[in-house]
Amino acid sequence: MIHALDISTSALVAQRTRLNAITGNIANVSTTRNEDGQAVPYQARHVVFEVDGNTATSDGGIGVKVSTVNIEDNEPLWRYQPGHPDAQKSGEKKGYVAYPNINVINEFVDATEATRAYEANLGVIEVTKSLSQQTLRIIG
Repeated sequence: MIHALDISTSALVAQRTRLNAITGNIANVSTTRNEDGQAVPYQARHVVFEVDGNTATSDGGIGVKVSTVNIEDNEPLWRYQPGHPDAQKSGEKKGYVAYPNINVINEFVDATEATRAYEANLGVIEVTKSLSQQTLRIIG
């Protein structure tokens, strides 16, 4: 029964990482500069999960872990804002500012899905705790 806690805990950690990435994507939807101050738009992060054989049970249950956090490499959204400090100074995109190509609606849907998965795993932990307590009452 304790292995169920390990599996649910691994899922909680993975979903928390996913929610952090989603939150960062939403928070940076208008970020036009990178950490070095260059006029490079923020690139969305997406978490990839994989099975975690270290949390496997004898009944076939397997935990999850974060495999990688992928950084999107797609074309930015261009908006004509010639007065913006990050507007292109020359070339065919002169006067245009590069914004992150992040679909906020998709991010909110992903956040809802991650939150529900997180809540479901919290429910599994509560049920497991309750079953353990009842088992100890019966034995003791």
